[in-house]
Amino acid sequence: MTRRKLITYLFGSTGLVYLLAQCAPKKKEYSLEDITDCADLTGLDPAELEKRKSLGYESITPISDNRCDNCQLYLPPTAERKCGGCQLFKGPVEAGAYCTYWAPRVA
Repeated sequence: MTRRKLITYLFGSTGLVYLLAQCAPKKKEYSLEDITDCADLTGLDPAELEKRKSLGYESITPISDNRCDNCQLYLPPTAERKCGGCQLFKGPVEAGAYCTYWAPRVA
């Protein structure tokens, strides 16, 4: 086998592997738009659940003035999504919830 044929085979096989990889089914990305129940965390990656826990997320705030709905990082519900969200982690966020990274909303 010549070097030219070897290089041709290598490039051809690399292209075939790339095409096969593109045909593989894509994992569906978690989206707040698909959520109907704001307390439902099914489908959320375990790493994201752990991130919520490490940030001290609680569904009911222990500090009445520090709520997610008055936090700078809160993403309020929209016409497309029923539940609020957070810039720090994925998944639905209750308006009356709290985490240790609460920051006052800047006007």
